[in-house]
This record gives sequence, structure tokens and C-alpha cells, in this order.
Amino acid sequence: MTDLVWTRPQAPARATFVFAHGAGVGMDSPFMTVVADNLAACGLTTARFEFAYMAGRRTGGPKRPPPRADKLIGEFQAALDAVLAESEGPVLIGGKSMGGRVAAMLGGSDLDARVKGICCLGYPFHAPGKPDALRLDPLANARLPILIAQGERDPFGNRAEVEALSLPASIAITWLSDGDHDLSPRGRAEATRSGNLRLTAEAVAAFLDRL
Repeated sequence: MTDLVWTRPQAPARATFVFAHGAGVGMDSPFMTVVADNLAACGLTTARFEFAYMAGRRTGGPKRPPPRADKLIGEFQAALDAVLAESEGPVLIGGKSMGGRVAAMLGGSDLDARVKGICCLGYPFHAPGKPDALRLDPLANARLPILIAQGERDPFGNRAEVEALSLPASIAITWLSDGDHDLSPRGRAEATRSGNLRLTAEAVAAFLDRL
């Protein structure tokens, strides 16, 4: 796990979001940065970190693929422990795609009472083109409420596919208009990428209010 990168609001924070990246890009990707900035505008501090395989790519080593998601739970726990030691108040855990899946897996364990919920931004319900190989166990086994912000045309789980599933009542889904796996709409859509990412941050803040 790398050192934490903090994005803080100007006023005292309402909560801290421990934010993990997806499988292919690191914690400083445009998606991660924009979401962190939007969360700060909503009064939340964000602590970003990188899993070791991604951090290793920055040192000139081989571009290793990510390990199995369950192999990353310990690294997420280490990041969470660091955030709990360096912050006060409620904490949310989550991430982009794979990072959100690992957060949901971590949410199946007995966590510190300050951890109130899980936020998955673009949850990978299945690999593209493999809708029958569902990844629902992390969601079903989590002991905390979950917010999923999902693009309506996400190839990892689009709206029609996901709405046909029987998900636990503890899961809330915010749909981003015409969004892909990065929650971005097509150019001809009425929605915009910046608008969808702002709505995502607002959904996280509203989720916190409900907890």
C-alpha cells in the first residue's frame, strides 16, 4: 500500500472516504481526482491509496496485472487502519470498479464502528460479455449498507441487467444517465461527464446522511 493522498474540504469534514482505484489505472487518474474534488465540495475528505501491484508500475518494473480481488483485502484493511489513525468521525470505504469490489469484500468482516458504509463507483457485476458469471457474493455478504453508482450502459452491468437481479435491501443504486464504466455519457447524450461525476459525489453525501 502507498502513502495516503488526502483531498480535504475547506470546512471541517463530515466524514472520510477511503477510495481505492480500479484494476487498470492508479489513484491519480482523472476519474479519481475529479470524484475526490467533488466530494470535497460536498464536505467529505477523501483518502486515496494504491495497491502494491499498481504502485510497482511507477518504479519501472513490469506491468503486472492485478492479483485476484480477494488477495487485495489485506492492503485495503491497512489503508483503512491508517485512515482511522489519522482522522476523526465517520468513515466510508469504497472504490472505482475493482476497488469497490475489494471494499465490499472487506465489508464482510467485523470493522471498526466508525466505518458506516461502502460506496462502489462502477461495480463490476460481471466481466464484459459474460453476464452469467456474476460477482454478487461481496454485495450479499457485506455487513454494512452499500451505495452503488452505476452507469446505465456499463458493460460490467448495465441497468437492464442489474435491475433484473435480486439484490439485498441494504444496497442502494444511483443510476448515471447514459454512463459507461467510468460513468461517462456519449457525446450526443444530454448528460455530461462532469455532471455525472458531480451527481455521484452528491449521491455519496446523501448516502452518508441516511446512515
